[in-house]
Amino acid sequence: MAIPFFKEIRIGGYLMKQKLLGRKRYPLVLMLEPLFRCNLACVGCGKIDYPDAILNRRMTAQECWDAADECGAPMVAIPGGEPLIHKDIGEIVRGLVARKKFVSLCTNALLLEKKLHLFEPSPYLFFSVHLDGLKEHHDKAVSQEGVFDRAVSAIKAAKAKGFTVNVNATIFDGHSAEDIAKFLDYTVELGVGVSMSPGYAYERAPDQEHFLNRTKTKNLFRDVFARGKGKKWNFMHSSLFLDFLAGNETYECTPWGMPARNIFGWQKPCYLLGEGYAKTFKELMDTTDWETYGTGKYEKCADCMAHCGYEPTAASDAFKNPLKALKVAISGVRTSGPMAPEIDLTKQRPAQYIFSAEVQKRLSEIRRDEALAAQQKASTAA
Repeated sequence: MAIPFFKEIRIGGYLMKQKLLGRKRYPLVLMLEPLFRCNLACVGCGKIDYPDAILNRRMTAQECWDAADECGAPMVAIPGGEPLIHKDIGEIVRGLVARKKFVSLCTNALLLEKKLHLFEPSPYLFFSVHLDGLKEHHDKAVSQEGVFDRAVSAIKAAKAKGFTVNVNATIFDGHSAEDIAKFLDYTVELGVGVSMSPGYAYERAPDQEHFLNRTKTKNLFRDVFARGKGKKWNFMHSSLFLDFLAGNETYECTPWGMPARNIFGWQKPCYLLGEGYAKTFKELMDTTDWETYGTGKYEKCADCMAHCGYEPTAASDAFKNPLKALKVAISGVRTSGPMAPEIDLTKQRPAQYIFSAEVQKRLSEIRRDEALAAQQKASTAA
């Protein structure tokens, strides 16, 4: 099942509407995390380092649908944790598809074959399987042998049943351009699209030594794209985002482009940084000090080139400059010559380490709510 052209038409129409309404800030993709629990413990992940009381929490199907309605973005990505652990994931996806949202269900695929029966093929549903490279590299990245083979088996099973399947790769320092190119060749053999993004340095990730800085990112992706000349790699990114990864664009982050809703609420300021939470999407948009985040503004953002911040920027640029985007799409990403000027980091504000305090605050609220519920149950029983 090919990605339908009407998806691009729908998204283009959405962007046009936002421009006509004069909106400066609007979401493109809702990052919906209905749980943090995962069945893997990847060394570069900062999303699963929570106490069990938090890892056991789940957003309800209704909360997920309400978030999609409230946000209004045309696309919904469901990362995690591992979404297929959620007992209501089939119901959640059906409700989003019924709302005509383009749903990207992100999964490590360990449970995918077992749970395919929960879903129906649809032009609105895409499985995005996490593969960080070929077998040896991927299994090392996820800290467990055999995961690559199981993921590939699940991809083939899903495609055989008529589902659209893409793969997503997080790129870390030490992954050679040659190996990445071989991986991209393999995605062509599998018949899947691919998205790639440099890993973000989560402050609580177990491995802090292998996150790419911006200079290394640009040089690495230039080398990768140079090896792809004439090949039919099927990237699921806009041409200008790929151009940005290769150092040909000076973009600023658009943190509100992919807002995150999880078990704590609406995460400030983005999917990658947890520095407070809002109860509603409107509160997130109205109360977040957006101008204080991004490369050149905040130390934690200094090396970030992740898709969730810069793909919306690239999409906006493509909308404003369609001929530039078309030229890159046709001619390919430039892989030699001078790079675009880098953003000045001398005026960025220092990092604030408040994530642990936020976690403790949410944990206290959970325990308070559980205690109140127990008291009410006891009083009712009496």
